Amino acid sequence: MHPARFQRLVAQAINSLPEELLSLLDNVEIVVEPFPTPAQLRRAGVEPPGTLLGLYEGVPRTERGGYYNLVPPDRITIFQQPIEAISRNEDEMFRHVQETILHELAHHFGFDEDHIQALEQELGWGADPL
Repeated sequence: MHPARFQRLVAQAINSLPEELLSLLDNVEIVVEPFPTPAQLRRAGVEPPGTLLGLYEGVPRTERGGYYNLVPPDRITIFQQPIEAISRNEDEMFRHVQETILHELAHHFGFDEDHIQALEQELGWGADPL
């Protein structure tokens, strides 16, 4: 998929999120990159040949104190090529993007992996191939 089309798909996924969730975002940007860098994989604890669909980098809202000001935005990166690799069609790709954004936003809100996995199971994500 052309990068500009994938960017539009990500924007559609963001716009499809509930306004209540979007209104809670604070100092976070969502960007698209083709694939994760070796440094991002290391920081996330991913060993080759593993990869990432998305990555949250920043200070979760639950860890921000009075000192938290004048800092660069947190960053959620969505990785195009890994998402394309697991998607059979554009609808499936949209769903993967949407789920990845929600997963990374959960990190922004301070949820740990165990809590996120429990939520994903409750929602039925990842239970079956899309």
